[in-house]
Amino acid sequence: MPDLLLAGWEIPGLGWIMAISVLAGLVYGFAGFGSALIFMPLATLFLAPPLAVGAFSLSSLASLVTLVPDALRVADLRATGVMLATALLALFPGVWLLTSLPVMWLEWAVSLTVLGTLVALIAGWRYTRPPGVPAWIGVGAGVGVIGGATGLNGPVVVLFQLGGQDSAVRSRANTVIVLTFSSLAMLPVMALQGAMPAGAISLGLWLVPAYAVGTLIGRALFTPARGRLYRTVAYVIIGAAGLLGLPISF
Repeated sequence: MPDLLLAGWEIPGLGWIMAISVLAGLVYGFAGFGSALIFMPLATLFLAPPLAVGAFSLSSLASLVTLVPDALRVADLRATGVMLATALLALFPGVWLLTSLPVMWLEWAVSLTVLGTLVALIAGWRYTRPPGVPAWIGVGAGVGVIGGATGLNGPVVVLFQLGGQDSAVRSRANTVIVLTFSSLAMLPVMALQGAMPAGAISLGLWLVPAYAVGTLIGRALFTPARGRLYRTVAYVIIGAAGLLGLPISF
């Protein structure tokens, strides 16, 4: 363990990466989404995408303690179970894309996915028909493929949850369950495909406490009646992260 922590300590920009992790956790804690949308475009300013994905997946361990227990009490476990089972299978082709595509393509994919998701969220897309198993399977497939390829497992499920008729509390809980467990599943899938980059575990160990602090603060700030305020704040932070993460010089 000390050797792993020492290896992480030597990663350039560690302080900034930990600060990004705190910010991502804070938004995730109060909004129930947005952590990867913030972390990935900013972290890839310092890290190669596969390293950022692997390290951030490990940091999701913090959510098992800080957010998941409360979420399990109110989440739709049937829906989240179907989405997670599908996402697990879909992670395999997603991770293959992560290790096969050029870094520049992945950086563009991350930022454009973030900004595209933000536009869809602001547009207020909604659906009225009650979703069923086919919809849950489709969402899970999107979570797995997009999450595996870019580390952004949130956009599809976030749009799905915010576009439905669930209460803010249940929507947040469903999203927390799907995002936390699909993020954790990235680690064994990457390992099975030989895609776990050197340094991912050591960096992730530094990010776990940083992310935990952020989620605890965010959870303390969460009040269901202030859902619109939380979304507005999250949108601003996500938009800034997406723009800063674009692989171009301003």
